[in-house]
Amino acid sequence: MNQLNTSCAAFQRTAAIDPEAVAVRSIGGGQTLTWREYADQARHVAAGLNALGVGRGDTVALMMSNRVEFYPLEVGAQHTGAASFSVYNTLAPEQLNYVFTNAENRVVICEEQYVERVRSCGAPIETIVCVDAEHAGTISVAELKAMGRTDFDFEATWRAVAPEDVATLVYTSGTTGNPKGVEITHANLLAEAHAFHTVLPVEFGDRQISYLPTAHMADRMTALYLQEVFGIQITVVPDRTLLPAALLDVHPTIWGAVPRVWEKLKAAVEFSVDNEPDDTTRAALQWALAVAARKAAAQLEGRPIEAELAAQWAEADERVLSKLRAKIGLDQVKWAMSGAAPIPPETLGFFTGLGIPICEIWGMSELTCVASASSPAEARLGTVGRMLPGMESKIAEDGEFLVRGPLVMRRYRKDPDKTAEAVDAEGWLHTGDILTSDADGFLRVVDRKKELIINSAGKNMSPANIENAIKAAAPLVGALATIGDARPFNTALIVLDAESAAPYAAKHGLPDSSAAALAADPGVIAEIARGIAAGNTKLSRVEQIKRFTVLPTFWEPGGDEITLTMKLRRKPIATKYATEIEELYTAQPAATVHEPVEHVVRAS
Repeated sequence: MNQLNTSCAAFQRTAAIDPEAVAVRSIGGGQTLTWREYADQARHVAAGLNALGVGRGDTVALMMSNRVEFYPLEVGAQHTGAASFSVYNTLAPEQLNYVFTNAENRVVICEEQYVERVRSCGAPIETIVCVDAEHAGTISVAELKAMGRTDFDFEATWRAVAPEDVATLVYTSGTTGNPKGVEITHANLLAEAHAFHTVLPVEFGDRQISYLPTAHMADRMTALYLQEVFGIQITVVPDRTLLPAALLDVHPTIWGAVPRVWEKLKAAVEFSVDNEPDDTTRAALQWALAVAARKAAAQLEGRPIEAELAAQWAEADERVLSKLRAKIGLDQVKWAMSGAAPIPPETLGFFTGLGIPICEIWGMSELTCVASASSPAEARLGTVGRMLPGMESKIAEDGEFLVRGPLVMRRYRKDPDKTAEAVDAEGWLHTGDILTSDADGFLRVVDRKKELIINSAGKNMSPANIENAIKAAAPLVGALATIGDARPFNTALIVLDAESAAPYAAKHGLPDSSAAALAADPGVIAEIARGIAAGNTKLSRVEQIKRFTVLPTFWEPGGDEITLTMKLRRKPIATKYATEIEELYTAQPAATVHEPVEHVVRAS
């Protein structure tokens, strides 16, 4: 008897619950896939892949935008026993060569726009399946399905998949060197799904949006594997600019986002309130947000909500906040989460104040995605919750957080040395993160172990903590890198937010919205200087940013400065901008070096 211990078994059970229910859809519902259609297509895909020689232990790569067709292709590959994985659409041919060679996939399923890049990468690819066009030298999805043999035993094939088999590969976009291929097994995925469900419940028919790249483990877990296990309805968002429209179309019941998405949503709400043309309506919105801010401040400080404030918030919620939640499409969420990178506590507090049940989670690909969380009812703002059930943790002497349990990856593909560095002989995963734990087991992320700043006076500081404080107070800032290791004081390289550049320039009548033009604009410099000064008030004196420069460029995910998951590549940044960094510390700073407008400090 097959236990529900593989994603294939879980999918087969889920697909039978309500076969006519919609499983996957496009924004607006113009394209839909019922569970019956989903399962039927996955079976035909598995048969076609089997005819190509794909079976248990093989790998299949996918390269496409978030689209309905992805789901039966991915799940069909799983049912052959192969490890199916996605690659980032931004990868260059040489990067694809490394990943495909490491993964040893002979089949790539991709959109037409990526066919020539796949072909030119030099990896030994035998078959390219093109999902959206007829393209010479490729086969279509219809042709793939038609290749299936009549004697293919689909049932026996998927039932032969074992919990210890590799279900997917996640190529971590490391800050140095080639990415590592994290091997995640079916057992890992099922353990993650059920542990996650005990803290943040998921039910058949819950609505979720897929908008992060499908190569991102956060999207794979929350919009693919949780779907297979619990039956979430997924709406695909092929272009991130469509996310606001998708939220209003779907009104998701569960939702997660990376910090930058939450920060942009916060800025959009504040902008709409400030620019509300009706004076009475604007006053009501501002009053409600002020009440929400007081409630959030109390929660951030761990203070109980006094009766008078609770009553005011209930009134604000009835009159204003509930309508504001509906206006952004987050009025029906049971829980929302932020993860993948640290988020400013003020941003979490803002959404909590609005009445959106949000919590911060922590995890990593090596831990099958989420490893710690708390339900919104128990969430302590500023923490990443507690370890999920079944997981152990301890803090090493140097402060590094170690984790052991069923979520720990199988290994790094073809890299026994790095695997041994990451997972010791006792099964403890060395996360590379510095975390602290309170008496109740609630965890706080300090920073990456290798990224702590030690200034010339020997003071240890977290650059992520500093950067979060500044970003929360300076919406124009897209990214910043804190400089201060072995230095007398902290400075920052500032990069403007690419998506905010054009609207800012239009609002202020600037003819040029390029990074170079805005980096030299006195108004932009003044606004950032005010933001840094405000952020500095949240930091101890030694942590504060004393000087900054705005770089005349935008940093693109996957570029020299930030990874595809928006983590800073600090060593390459230090090398690439060595001249600009030295100018921040000269006795007579250049005209491109600026200071916060005021030095308001709090006691250390």
